[in-house]
Amino acid sequence: MQPAIVARNLVKTYEGKVEAVRGLDLEIQAGECFGLLGPNGAGKTTTIEILEGLLEPTSGDVEILGRGWQTHARELREMLGISLQETRLSEKLTVRETLRLFASFYAEPRSPDVVMEELSLTEKSESWVGKLSGGQKQRLAVATALVGNPRILFLDEPTTGLDPQSRRQLWDIVRNFQQRKGTVMLTTHYMDEAERLCDRVAVVDHGKIIAQGTPNELIDRLGGAHMIEFATSDGVGDDSFWRVLPGVEAVHHDEGAWLLTVHEPHETIPALLAAVQRSGAKLEQLTTRQASLEDVFVHLTGRHLREE
Repeated sequence: MQPAIVARNLVKTYEGKVEAVRGLDLEIQAGECFGLLGPNGAGKTTTIEILEGLLEPTSGDVEILGRGWQTHARELREMLGISLQETRLSEKLTVRETLRLFASFYAEPRSPDVVMEELSLTEKSESWVGKLSGGQKQRLAVATALVGNPRILFLDEPTTGLDPQSRRQLWDIVRNFQQRKGTVMLTTHYMDEAERLCDRVAVVDHGKIIAQGTPNELIDRLGGAHMIEFATSDGVGDDSFWRVLPGVEAVHHDEGAWLLTVHEPHETIPALLAAVQRSGAKLEQLTTRQASLEDVFVHLTGRHLREE
């Protein structure tokens, strides 16, 4: 099957100096939900805007559904649904009027009434956009992307600032789109969102992909399935002090706390407690949990993927 999105050696340079994207390669299969993860300034949004046809790359090639922006721009715009980080809609139009307006831009749109029902906006159909809550506005922004009946849906941080219930509603919308054989590409600052929604993810830093695979594959590459997080009273030890404990695969220090990636917590924890006792320090905090995609990100970039 032909890939839905292919990018080869993508480069974007601003003013001949700032390299936002530096030789990036991507291949996204039809029907996938693919996540692009990275801190602010990593090149995520620039990459997506090139793929969407909103920016021209400095160099490199892009194919969307086997077509290029240079030769099939109009045709491609009929096939894409785009929800940007911030969508400004006319506040004096109703929800129904807004969707009818966006539907009029496409040759074969979906019914605005059906899209409103899918996104739980029917009861707000006659409400002005300016009177909607933040979650309702975000769902409407996604609805404007879906009403054109796209084959690929681009979502740039679709749930930033939303409450937990609104986030989960948008997750359901993404899954329903995939069930209709649609392809989704999204960026997100939420690791739990990427783990739940994405079939594969790529971690981008400084304009390059530094890791790619399914969430489980990336977590497995950490070398341990469990994390131990702890803090001591006087900051005892360094990386090498904790690395020699049994079962420790990786050590990370962040904001006064230590994070150990381990194979067998029941072997590491007793040795950890003994080491703290020998040092004369006191253990102030200790938690254990399964490794997550957030841990992968910290391991690869040395930073947390937080909203900034």
